Amino acid sequence: MKKLLHVFLVIALTFSTASVSAQIKALVGGTLIDGFGGKPIQNSVILIEGDRISKVGHLGNTNIPEGAEIISTEGMSVLPGLWDMHVHLMINGHSDYSHWQKKYPPLYETVIMPASAHQLLMAGVTSARDLGGPLEASLAVRDAINNGSIPGPTMYMSGPFIQHEPYPGTESYRWGVSGVEDARSKVRQLAEAGVDCIKLIDQDQMTMEEVYAVVEEAHNHDLTVVAHGHRPEEIRRGLLAGVDCFEHTGLSSAPRYPDDVMEMIEARTAQMNLGPMFWCPTVEGLYNYEYVRDNPEQLDNDSWHLGLPDSIIHDITESIRYPGRLPYFQITPSRRPTLETKFNQLKDAGLVLLVGTDSGIPMKFHSQSTWHELDVWVNEFGVDPIYAIKAATYWPAVLMKVDDKVGTISEGKMADIIAVKGDVLRYIDLLQDVDLVIKQGKRYK
Repeated sequence: MKKLLHVFLVIALTFSTASVSAQIKALVGGTLIDGFGGKPIQNSVILIEGDRISKVGHLGNTNIPEGAEIISTEGMSVLPGLWDMHVHLMINGHSDYSHWQKKYPPLYETVIMPASAHQLLMAGVTSARDLGGPLEASLAVRDAINNGSIPGPTMYMSGPFIQHEPYPGTESYRWGVSGVEDARSKVRQLAEAGVDCIKLIDQDQMTMEEVYAVVEEAHNHDLTVVAHGHRPEEIRRGLLAGVDCFEHTGLSSAPRYPDDVMEMIEARTAQMNLGPMFWCPTVEGLYNYEYVRDNPEQLDNDSWHLGLPDSIIHDITESIRYPGRLPYFQITPSRRPTLETKFNQLKDAGLVLLVGTDSGIPMKFHSQSTWHELDVWVNEFGVDPIYAIKAATYWPAVLMKVDDKVGTISEGKMADIIAVKGDVLRYIDLLQDVDLVIKQGKRYK
């Protein structure tokens, strides 16, 4: 009887061990760029148990459990899933905002925003910040992704913009404020609904008291405040009020930021006790406009069709048939020469730059925008590839206060991992065709 019991125990233990091992994925052989900015690890081994990374090492020092699922990353660069810190799921590259906003709101939650999210994920974006959308639809799509109903990155939603007065026809996703108490009330409403950050724009058209109220109320609810930095006075007021992150590199054709603005920025970055000051420059959509205008073949790439019905694909295609005629970009040729100068002013002032794209604006698709932005940073502006990757992995997680969970490939973190054939530190544009996408331990590509 004892012998029989012993046999049963051995069999049970064997099956149990096999079952546990079968739940382990092992990414083996690739060059690991872990997101911290250090030297890459050659011949890396990454063990994933469930949705978490359990071990990071290399073939010489890491045992792979028997029965684990082996995923070869030989010849590949392996890095944390990318973040895109400025997307708009509610728009998909159509050139006519007025037409889009009249025709498609009923489809935002069920078709358009899920399609945008799916496209981002297939492009290797496993986390993203959506900055401006109808409140209920934004939160519903975020939550549907989180509960596994639809595929997409982990989304951080601002819901509606906060500004002095919404533009006509945009009231569903732009909330105006009138007075200090109204400003606080609007922020409280968003916070209580469950947004992940507050988006503030046109703060130079608000009273300074209203700006202070928005930022203070948001911080009282432990929410970061994202503010437009198009105009010098927007930047001045945002800095005075203590916003956490600025967006864009300016609407004007002024060749550089004014000296007093740069002095304010440098004074803020010198205050290390306040932590880093962040800026998301979103340069590529403008920088590459003339190239796309003159070489529009990339617009025919059908990656942006994913999840969209033929009728919407046709509508978008027709709206961008003549790229050189789009009103949105007519001032861009005079702005383009200023972008690199302003980008370097911000970088040299000690700001932490973040990769974000404004994805969804005319001719900028969620399936392509993130790698395009990285490509301009590295190949046009001369940014070190490690810096650029860190701006799309580690630093976004720090700003969003989730760096204990994601942003790097390290033990205990969520298994948000991508891989691409070749050396992205030499050829950053390899990210246009990501070969492996794992989000929270689940393989999507």
